[in-house]
Amino acid sequence: MELRQLRYFVAVFTEGSISRAAGSLLISQPALTRQIRVLERELGTPLFERVPTGVQATVAGRALHEHARQLLRLADATREVTRSAAPVKEQVEIALPPGIPQDWVLVALAEIRRQVPDAALSFLDASSTEQLRMLSEGRIDIGLIHQNPPSTLHGRLLFEHPFGVAIRPGHALFGRAQCRLRDLDDVRVLAHSRAQVPAGHDQMRAAAHGLGVSPNWRLARFNENALACAEAVEADAVLLSRPSANRMLPGWAWSELVEPSVPLTTWAACQPQTRRIVGAVMEVLAGS
Repeated sequence: MELRQLRYFVAVFTEGSISRAAGSLLISQPALTRQIRVLERELGTPLFERVPTGVQATVAGRALHEHARQLLRLADATREVTRSAAPVKEQVEIALPPGIPQDWVLVALAEIRRQVPDAALSFLDASSTEQLRMLSEGRIDIGLIHQNPPSTLHGRLLFEHPFGVAIRPGHALFGRAQCRLRDLDDVRVLAHSRAQVPAGHDQMRAAAHGLGVSPNWRLARFNENALACAEAVEADAVLLSRPSANRMLPGWAWSELVEPSVPLTTWAACQPQTRRIVGAVMEVLAGS
């Protein structure tokens, strides 16, 4: 088995298509197919099966994927340390959800660098639903999600902060330190789609229903374009955290949502069986 074959395997796994993987690798499709077949013969089991959209990993292929990624990371780190004579660092990929406080992220990053110096971190943005899928597929090491992780994952509660609403300038609710849920009755409220924040979405809808309150919900999928989405649906309020409101809605006034208060929790989640360094980073996150 060669590292080159593992790189080819990971490319096909990621693309879900031999033709697309061949294009990204700048090799011919027949050559890539031959290399995958050689790898399958060496391992004694099929790694992919054909589906209408391309190929899909078998159970054996999914099992190999995380091991292949770890081997390739170590191989890349080995080349780097040879060139630079620096200590070997292991890559740890962490996904960040919408609305996470940036100051907390920076403090956590500094602590990880201090306590786990052999970790090389990379961040990406993704919703909680997307992160759970990426964790199951082995595409990230740690997800920071706005919901209690499923029992199949190892989770640590990090913190919670209140949901609130950013109120459009000039609206009757503008400038209040707190806003009751019943105050939003018949107000056009922009909220994240359920796919982005399922737990918070369901809590808020259930609370409104229990109070007999009917905000005029306007749902959209957004991370950084809350203002454009609010203008598009003519929303007078946007449901989100204070850090997100301060960043994306300058001039709008954020009010904490009360009666009832619906906290937005943030958890760190990873696979129960993972690399030592991922567990070390999880511990630092939990203590930040």
